[in-house]
Amino acid sequence: MRQWLAGLGSGWMVLAAACFALMSYFAASLGTRFDSFEVLFYRTFVGLLVLLPAMLGRHEQLITPHIGAHIKRSLMGYLSMAMLFYALAHLPLATAVTLNYTSSLSFAVCFVLLRGERLSPPVLWALLIGFAGINFILRPTFDAGQWLPGLIGLGSGLCAGLAVFHVRELGELGEAPSVIVFWFFLLASLFGLVMVLLRGGFSLPDLPALLQLVAVGLFGLWGQLAMTRAYKDGRKYLVSSLSYLTVVFSALLGVLLQGQALAASAMLGMVLIVACGLLAIRGGR
Repeated sequence: MRQWLAGLGSGWMVLAAACFALMSYFAASLGTRFDSFEVLFYRTFVGLLVLLPAMLGRHEQLITPHIGAHIKRSLMGYLSMAMLFYALAHLPLATAVTLNYTSSLSFAVCFVLLRGERLSPPVLWALLIGFAGINFILRPTFDAGQWLPGLIGLGSGLCAGLAVFHVRELGELGEAPSVIVFWFFLLASLFGLVMVLLRGGFSLPDLPALLQLVAVGLFGLWGQLAMTRAYKDGRKYLVSSLSYLTVVFSALLGVLLQGQALAASAMLGMVLIVACGLLAIRGGR
């Protein structure tokens, strides 16, 4: 079994995509019963409860001299997830997830605005295709009077791109991936606790709801760990491309388990955003 897992390589990203899609599915299912900030708290806190004992058991160094950089990364990551969970509660599952995956566009823009880098022609084409895809996705959303969830979903992609940019900065500072993940879970849980208390405190879930909340946290953690392993053992371009399977898996879950039907323009927009992400990845190598 261990040899098989060790040989997965880029295939870890397929597992990560499935986990992230399932996390989004359960979060969307809980969105009508719980505040999105409360669901998000379970997303990070459950992961922290599982991750911390494992890291302590391996005697990993958790203290860091780069706490300011971790706070920036965690804040952007938390805002991204908070907006994603809100969008999941108000939009079709695939639509919300796809808007979050516009992060490749904002990640490219970060390097232009924050580091003064020039974009290669493929990335410029990716930006144009991505903006067209956003237009196609948001059109039926706006027509249905859901312009606010649509814009918030788009904002989740913007913040996700900034979070990935800060993760790259932390890597350049020499921080290990496990330390980056730990501080994100810890700080995001603290952010979440404050937000839940400010919004009136926790609801009392019944057993089925509690199991779903735990599932959000576990699938989120497993997705994070599988993604980290994929980037470590797999081929970078292939892994980045496979990450877009989250959009495909989310669309399938929405259709099969939630009976959601997507407008033709929304489906076209998803295809364009996946295409722009692949172009951005290839052009940024």
